[in-house]
Amino acid sequence: MEENQFAKEQNQVPDYKVVILPNGPYKVVGKLPLNRVKVIFDEEGIPVDYELAEEYPEKENQLLCRCGGSHHKPFCDGSHTHNGFIGEETADRSPYMQRARKVIGPNLILYDRRDLCISIGFCHLAGNTWSLTRNSDDPEKRELAVRTAQLCPSGRLVPCDKETGKPIEQDWQPIISLIDDPRTKGSFPIWLRGGIPLQSQDGSFYETRFRVTLCTCGKSHSKPFCDGMHYNS
Repeated sequence: MEENQFAKEQNQVPDYKVVILPNGPYKVVGKLPLNRVKVIFDEEGIPVDYELAEEYPEKENQLLCRCGGSHHKPFCDGSHTHNGFIGEETADRSPYMQRARKVIGPNLILYDRRDLCISIGFCHLAGNTWSLTRNSDDPEKRELAVRTAQLCPSGRLVPCDKETGKPIEQDWQPIISLIDDPRTKGSFPIWLRGGIPLQSQDGSFYETRFRVTLCTCGKSHSKPFCDGMHYNS
């Protein structure tokens, strides 16, 4: 299988991107929609979906807080200049497929890259995504496996059609969402959807994927990506 099947194909160089500024915020270049989505739960407290909570005005360029100290979140207010924030990028930059393990079901393949987990929990819906994949000869369980994997904002889980080997992704247009989870105390990871290019402080680009989540609490051990540390903030 081609590694680039797990990266967003770009027919042309897009006029938008997110740039990581040295020890500073994320700079959104280009008019990308920005909103806040809230995690909703079932009666057992398991995440089941997102709902739109707020939309922000579209602007050509915006600075989004990365250090966790802004008093005007999600926007940067310069707090990183005096709170000791160190924004060194420490994430593993290997392509997704290089470290993903494979779960093979009767009618579905699930790829899983555990180091991308942000512990949000959609994968525990209806049992769990892995067991649903192993029982994907049942059409209902296959559908649930695909849905729960697609709800994983970090792209840890990627469902693939077993016959074609191609990822099954929602056709999201490029959009930036802040994930509002009531279980946390106000640090909302940034969810990049639809293949938004992410540029490093050194000018290079990360693999452009359908779904990734960025740290906004300043405590991730895998910067710039979220690793769930905001749940301990």
